[in-house]
Amino acid sequence: MSTQDPFVTGETTKLPSMLNVLTILTFIGSGVTLVSGLWNFARGKKGIEELEKLQDSGQLDSAPDFVKKMAGPEALANARLMYENRIPLLIIMLVGVVLCVYGAMQMRKLQKTGFYTYLIGEVVPIFAPMIFVGAAYMGGMAWMLIFPVVFIILYFTQLKYMK
Repeated sequence: MSTQDPFVTGETTKLPSMLNVLTILTFIGSGVTLVSGLWNFARGKKGIEELEKLQDSGQLDSAPDFVKKMAGPEALANARLMYENRIPLLIIMLVGVVLCVYGAMQMRKLQKTGFYTYLIGEVVPIFAPMIFVGAAYMGGMAWMLIFPVVFIILYFTQLKYMK
C-alpha cells in the first residue's frame, strides 16, 4: 500500500505495515462498536428487565461475589441511568466512531493530525458516560480501557512516519 505525499508532488511513500494493520483493525473495531452500540441502544429496556428478573429469582444468592457485583443492585442502577441517557450516550458513541474512522483515514495518508483526531474519538466516548452515569460506571468498565490504551500507544509509535 502506498500513499501520495502531499508535500512532494509525484513522490509516493509506502505506508508502514504496522500503521496499515492498525488502521485496518481500527476500521473493524469501529464497525463492531457501531453495531454493538446500536444493538445496546435498541435493547436497553430488555437488559434492565433481565437484570431485574435475575435479582428477583434469587439465583444471585449462591453466585460468587464478582457475579453479584456484575448483576447486583449497583449494576441495575447503572443500567437504568444508561437507559435514561441512551440518546446522548448514542450520540457520543457515534461521534467517537466517526472521529476514529476519520483519524485512521488521515493516518493512512500519513497525516499526523489523524492521530489527534483518533485520540479524541477514542478518549471522549470512554469518559463522557461518567457525566451521565457517574464514576461508578468506570469501576465496572475499567477492562474496556485495555484496547484503546494499547492502540493509542501503538499509533503513538507510528507518529515518526507522519507529517
